[in-house]
Amino acid sequence: MSKPIVAIVGRPNVGKSTLFNVLAGEKISIVQDTPGVTRDRIYADINWLDYNFTLIDTGGIEPESDNIILKSMREQAEIAIETADVILFMTDVRQGMVDDDAKVADMLRRSKKPIVLVVNKVDSFEFPGLSGMDKMAAIILDLEIHILYQVHPDLE
Repeated sequence: MSKPIVAIVGRPNVGKSTLFNVLAGEKISIVQDTPGVTRDRIYADINWLDYNFTLIDTGGIEPESDNIILKSMREQAEIAIETADVILFMTDVRQGMVDDDAKVADMLRRSKKPIVLVVNKVDSFEFPGLSGMDKMAAIILDLEIHILYQVHPDLE
């Protein structure tokens, strides 16, 4: 029986490569504050909590860019999505739900694969009047509503 494949996807600079390196237990992917450092799919065999799987790190998805490099990065992420058994959809709580998150969510929804929402950077940011957990809950609610209306447009 082959190992399950898990792909980490999301827009640029939400922490995909950092999570990949943590789960891999070593620095495989380059991590920088500059968007576009990860351009290809990067693979690692993972043993985490007694589960064995193959993990794929992807470059940030820019859903509507015509830039040749960004289009190529999006195509690499699409290959990872097609290959994956499960998708980790990573977002950044500091920026909240942005339009590109909704577009990536639509892309993932169409894959019909199981998706795990990963909200990153909750522990390192303060929101006036909101805790990081409140902000994370708002992102989850925004995504649920967005995806629900895509699946059931008659609810609008």
